Amino acid sequence: MAVLVTGGAGYIGSHMVWELLDAGEDVVVLDRLSTGFEWAVAPEAKLVVGNVSDMALVGSIIRRHDVDAIIHFAGSIVVPESVADPLGYYENNTCATRTLLEAAVRGNVSNVIFSSTAAVYGAAGLDPVGESAELLPESPYGRSKLMTEWMLRDAAAAHGFRYTTLRYFNVAGADPMGRTGQSTPGATHLIKVASETALGKRPSMQVFGTDYPTPDGTCVRDFIHVSDLVAAHRLALQRLRRGGDSITANCGYGHGYSVLQVIDSVRRKSGVDFKVKTAGRRAGDLPAVIANSDVARREFGWTPRFDNLDTIVGHALAWERALARKNSAFSIQSPEPDAWQKLPERRAGARSR
Repeated sequence: MAVLVTGGAGYIGSHMVWELLDAGEDVVVLDRLSTGFEWAVAPEAKLVVGNVSDMALVGSIIRRHDVDAIIHFAGSIVVPESVADPLGYYENNTCATRTLLEAAVRGNVSNVIFSSTAAVYGAAGLDPVGESAELLPESPYGRSKLMTEWMLRDAAAAHGFRYTTLRYFNVAGADPMGRTGQSTPGATHLIKVASETALGKRPSMQVFGTDYPTPDGTCVRDFIHVSDLVAAHRLALQRLRRGGDSITANCGYGHGYSVLQVIDSVRRKSGVDFKVKTAGRRAGDLPAVIANSDVARREFGWTPRFDNLDTIVGHALAWERALARKNSAFSIQSPEPDAWQKLPERRAGARSR
């Protein structure tokens, strides 16, 4: 049996691959490499370059590798971008997942884990929000994910597979062993942006909105270390394989930090007082979203290991330094500044889009 990880060359997906391999799983990655990188996929995993919306390709992977579980990360995740391009988000997040689910049903895949988001709750406020809260997404990104949650529920009821939907809060940090991290150029994640600015990769950074109804006027988020997040996925998979029923669970720590608190942590951990500018609110941003993660802790036995902002920031900074060395090494060897992102196919048979 194998686990198919869609989007496994991306930020969270590449961490998931390492987590599964460390647990002794056979892993297949499907990624179109639009924002992910081949080098980010662990060498022991099998990589297929292609799109989750290619039903024939997904079906062949399921058959060839005896896939019994799919962990689905592939999709678009930037809230302001979804406001500007809603149709693109519904296509990439909702329509593509519908095709993936049909391929899973045809291939008799028993277990599906879906990467959802706290954005389905809308403006939840400073109190931790539970899974039974009213779902009021305020962006096309959140709505595209909620639509997929509905599809997953209906398809599972009709076809007999079981699923776990995990609603992420704000994922940050990097693998403590330095094997992978957030590597996408132009990423919008707060800790990524602040770390890049501290290390001189950006001349300055912006704080979007200082007039929110929060203690210091900036947005408050529940930041979860990426390694804790993928551990929750692994535990959820174990539960499904033991016969656990379908479930939805939040993944967060239950407390939040403001944008300014994060910036202070990055300044403290890096030792750099980098330049920060203020700007108006961005479309789709919410004042505060904090998780109640009791379901994950109770049902999966999930116990976070990295629930500390300075620890998360420290791992993010370490990865940024490693990434800078990687960039420098490849720029010396090649006149192309992005050559390290364009490594040749390492496996025969991988498909290109």
